[in-house]
Formats: sequence, C-alpha cells, structure tokens
Amino acid sequence: MAGVLKAVPAPGDTARGRAQHARLLRLVLARAAGSVAVLWGAVTVTFLLIQVMPGSTADVLLGRSSVTPRIRAEITAQYHLDDPLLSQYFTYLGRIAQGDFGDSYVLRRPVWDAIGSQLSDTLALILCTLLVTAVGSVVLAVMGASRRGWIQSLFAAVESLVVALPPFWLGLLLLTVFSFTLNWFPTIGSSGLNGLVLPTVALAAGPTAVVAQVLREGLLRALEEPFVVTARARGIGELTLRVRHVLRHALLPAITLLGWIGGSLIGGAVIIEIVFSRQGVGRLMLSSVQNKDMPVVIAVVLLAATVFVLVNILVDALQWLVDPRTRDMRRPT
Repeated sequence: MAGVLKAVPAPGDTARGRAQHARLLRLVLARAAGSVAVLWGAVTVTFLLIQVMPGSTADVLLGRSSVTPRIRAEITAQYHLDDPLLSQYFTYLGRIAQGDFGDSYVLRRPVWDAIGSQLSDTLALILCTLLVTAVGSVVLAVMGASRRGWIQSLFAAVESLVVALPPFWLGLLLLTVFSFTLNWFPTIGSSGLNGLVLPTVALAAGPTAVVAQVLREGLLRALEEPFVVTARARGIGELTLRVRHVLRHALLPAITLLGWIGGSLIGGAVIIEIVFSRQGVGRLMLSSVQNKDMPVVIAVVLLAATVFVLVNILVDALQWLVDPRTRDMRRPT
C-alpha cells in the first residue's frame, strides 16, 4: 500500500509540471513571434544593399545579349524595374509573404530549385561541423580542466592559436599537407565522406576552440563547488565526476555560444566551399551577390536568418531545461 501511495504523484506536483510546460510553450511562442521582426529586417536590409550595389538589374537579366532599346524597355517594364523603389520593395515583400520568390535572374530557374540543388551539401558540412564542435569542445574542456596551471596554460595557448588562424588559411594548409602531399583526401570537393573531413576540420577548428575555452572555465568554477567534495568523498572517479556531475553546471554559457555559432555557420561555409571547391549554398550566394541576382540573394539570406532564429529558439528551450534557475528569469510577459 505504501508503494502504491508513493507512486501516485501529488496534485501539487502535477499542477507544477503542467505550469512549467505551459511556461516553456509560452517562451517558445514569444521567441517565435519576436523572430518575425528579425526575418523582416534581414529581407529589408538585403533588398536595400542589392539596390545600392553598382550595376543594373536589367543588365543581369539580359546577360551579354545585345538588344535594342525597345526590348530593354520591355524587360524593365516586365520586372517593374522602373517603379519607385518603395513600390518595388512592397511588391517583393508581398510576394515573399506568399512564398513566391520567383526565378533566378541568372540561372533562369525557380529560386528554391536552385537552392535545393545545393542545400544538401551545405547542410552536411554544417551538421558535421556542429557535431565536431560539440564533441571536440567537451573533450578538450574535460582534459584541460586540471588543477595544474601548466596544463590549463597549454590548452589555452593552443586554443588561442587555433582561433587566430583564418579559416581559409587553415583550409589551404590542410589541403597542402593532407591532399597534395599525403594524398589522403581529395583535392577538389567531393560528395563522399572523404570530401567532408578537411572542410569540416577547417570550419570547426575555431568554434571548437572558443567553446572549449568557455566550457573549461565553467568546469573549473563548478569543480570548486561543495558538491564536488562530497562526490569525491563517496569515491566517484575524476572522469565520471566531471562528465556526469560537473559538466551540466558548465553547459549553460556553452550552449548559448554553440547556438550562436550554429546559426552563423552558413556564412562561414561560403569561404570553406570556395577553398575546397565544394558545391553548396555558400558558393551560390557568392555568385548571386556578384551578379545582383536579387531573388536568390534574398532567399538565401532569409534561409540563413530562419536557421539562426530556429537555433536560438532551441537554445532558449535547452537553457530552460538544463538550468532550472533560468525558468524564473525567462518568463515571457
């Protein structure tokens, strides 16, 4: 009977659980509502920057074709390029709100078809980078969180050196050593696993070092807490103590930083895809900016902003779940 009574949750506990779930849902909805302004701002700034760039959109549409002034005027009227800038902006904003991004000026195909054909390669690179960053930073932080000062200094020095290396230079160095000299990996981007190794290392090196530094500082602070002394007195091993008990207390700032890095990796992928001659959204974005291909540019920017927003909402939810102290701090009004 006692066991049955103990297994039945108290009404207060059930009500508290429902209240916490409702609060988490409100937090996510509030962040999602605020994200609309972020997406609108990204589209607006991109539209204005494309307009002030040198060159004519009509020239992009016509390519290298030599046409009469009449045909040029027809193209200009067809795409409403002679409308006032404010009118063009609201017209394009309305089409985007309906999910209509039109066709690429240069590729002559629907925008999302052009992006979709390149998206899988970029997503594979970003996901591998996030995985390497998360695992690598935890391993480095746990190994470097030592009471010995020289070990901390050694890890800090190596991490600072890695952060200082530009990704494109690190990518060229990796290509020189592992592709041109040792012939371990392909020299030109490949869709296979071998083709992902060097680009992932080049893109993940800096973020891994930064997150490891933040995580190690959190581990060192958590190791000074009283519960650590109690755990050691109970005979818990050092590695088990750090991974199972101390790491959770140091995760909060690292999760925030990792979320910001994950949301901004599409921008970093541009350089890496060019260095390693990989197909992807990054290279498509670069060529579209150079050609003033506004539909593709705005679609890629909106995609990157959406990923950034979703990652940050996920980070807020994870912070709420990992650290109960944030639940009272993040109550949406």
